[in-house]
Amino acid sequence: MTETILVAGTASHVGKSTVVAGLLRALSRRGVDAAPFKAQNMSNNARVAVIPGGKDAYGEIGVSQAVQARAAEVTPTTDHNPVLLKPSGGGESQVIVQGRARATVPAGTYYESHWETARAAAIESFERLAATHDVIVAEGAGSIAEINLADRDLANVETARFADARIVLVGDIERGGVFASLYGTLELLPDDLRERVVGLLVNKFRGDRSLLDPGLCELESKTGRPVLGVLPHDDPGLPEEDSLSAPAVGDRGVLGEEDGIPTAEAATVAVPRWPHLSNATDLEPLASVPGVRVAYVPLDATLATADAVVLPGTKNTVDDLRAAREEGFDDTLRSFEGPIVGVCGGYQMLGERIENAHVEGTGSVDTVRGFGLLPMKTVFSPEKRVQRRSCGVDPVPPLRGASGRATGYEIHMGTSTVTGDHPEPLEPGSVAQDGVLGTYLHGLFENRSIRRAFGDAAFGAAGISPPMETGTDSDPYEAAADLLETHLSDQYRSLLHLDGTPD
Repeated sequence: MTETILVAGTASHVGKSTVVAGLLRALSRRGVDAAPFKAQNMSNNARVAVIPGGKDAYGEIGVSQAVQARAAEVTPTTDHNPVLLKPSGGGESQVIVQGRARATVPAGTYYESHWETARAAAIESFERLAATHDVIVAEGAGSIAEINLADRDLANVETARFADARIVLVGDIERGGVFASLYGTLELLPDDLRERVVGLLVNKFRGDRSLLDPGLCELESKTGRPVLGVLPHDDPGLPEEDSLSAPAVGDRGVLGEEDGIPTAEAATVAVPRWPHLSNATDLEPLASVPGVRVAYVPLDATLATADAVVLPGTKNTVDDLRAAREEGFDDTLRSFEGPIVGVCGGYQMLGERIENAHVEGTGSVDTVRGFGLLPMKTVFSPEKRVQRRSCGVDPVPPLRGASGRATGYEIHMGTSTVTGDHPEPLEPGSVAQDGVLGTYLHGLFENRSIRRAFGDAAFGAAGISPPMETGTDSDPYEAAADLLETHLSDQYRSLLHLDGTPD
């Protein structure tokens, strides 16, 4: 029998994704055949995964399940996240079932017309995983005690029941009120789910652990459930699931300031904060380069302090292009003299025009003028391209010094082609000219050679030398496993077979 552990939370962003990834890598270390599962996810940070049973067929899953599959050292498949909702603005979301887009609907319509189909797909995917793995570590969504959604909570309530899962409940102490959150969540659970909770986990603790002990003992007494561990506030470096690193629209935020490099010796990569920003995880590896600051900037901001620019992906290319033009960002970008890279929707904006574009709020289809920095055009069509990619690296000016091959994935609608008498693209889906590079390759900066080369280009534009490298890149999957294994109780180790002894 396959065993299922459901890592559920008292709220969103309590650290469930990291806990699941750490457990999966810890199990993999011991030779346990384990896999991740999240029945339903909501995120615009997606990755490409294999569709089971299809020949060279690929679909979309949430970034956290792709990360968790890598932690478990298994190939990501759409079974790991059979239902993905991608918010597209206006209260609507694109519904992706087992990797393929089915519809774009408001929340109410999803529950009325698609939820039963989604539930059936989730059960089918879970059963396929259960047939081929010994342990499944499932991740819940938000709070497991959303009583207004208890009859249609696919990621929590339904998963616990159809997977016959044991539940570990995670609370975030950094928010404050963790004891009340854990106790209250248990009290609000349906009786059958409360019986499935085997233990509590306190996450993101700072300070002296002994100060917690009286509260932990009383919590165990009141709930009848053991506290299985207290995890310190320590980020292992896994990609964010929901673009938490990006500021709100109109605000400014900076990544990479914790590397100890003085501001005077750092280079700044400006990133326009699109209203419909997607796949923001593309920027996180770049922020890991010592001395590189990734600065999200409002669309009306100046680029006077920027040394390089990256235009990220967007769920609504045309709407964000129009928003950027209204704020004068197109003129600001054209006057910028440093290296520029556009990824996916950002690449499409860099071209001369976008044809067959649906303009939000008008219902019309039109041709929209791009920023005009690359000799290409994009023609939109209903078909979505979803595939993995591996291509050679051409050392064009924004990536001078890069070499080898780049791996990543494409998720986009529309086809881009060069215009006029300009040469053909460097690789299918990539064009470069005069220090500007556009590409459909998500995950571009996960390739070490490329992120180092672009970082060097930013330092060159700043007129400073890159800091000396002090070591190799750390492995976030091992770090996540170490975090859990160091701070779990013996009872938790036994529960999850981390001591080699089945429960």
